[in-house]
Amino acid sequence: MVSTLIGRCQALGERLDVAGVWLAPLGLRLLLAWEFWEAGLAKLQGENWFGAIAHKFPAPLHLLPADLNWTLATWAELIGAVALLLGLGTRFFAFVLMGVTVVAIASVHWPADWDTLSELARGYAVTDRGFGNFKLPLLFLAMLLPLALRGPGRLSLDALLAR
Repeated sequence: MVSTLIGRCQALGERLDVAGVWLAPLGLRLLLAWEFWEAGLAKLQGENWFGAIAHKFPAPLHLLPADLNWTLATWAELIGAVALLLGLGTRFFAFVLMGVTVVAIASVHWPADWDTLSELARGYAVTDRGFGNFKLPLLFLAMLLPLALRGPGRLSLDALLAR
């Protein structure tokens, strides 16, 4: 009885492993594509507010004109979103979007002032109440990491081209 149950659990685990190779990266790609597309589209249709925060950009980006940074961020998000959706150049664009996200955390989402870890933890939020709001971009980084390290999965143009 116990050996039968163990065998069934192992068989189920093997089936889930096979499905995971196909579906897990696809789920990450679809969700991230949507989020970065929305962010890029908002920049494309909106006003450039990077000038007000350009001094917060990490080196060497703080040396570039705000308009150039705005354009780079906008198109990295839009092109990166389409690439993730299709699973084309997935690892490259995952790293590019990780870079964009790190700059966003440093420039926009990180708390301005904090002295203790408990104060910093208050910034792990979705809304900014004076303590930052780095929760979503941190989650995006965590979601981009497996795509950068393991690739797009089997339901992707990258996999099709590799065959």
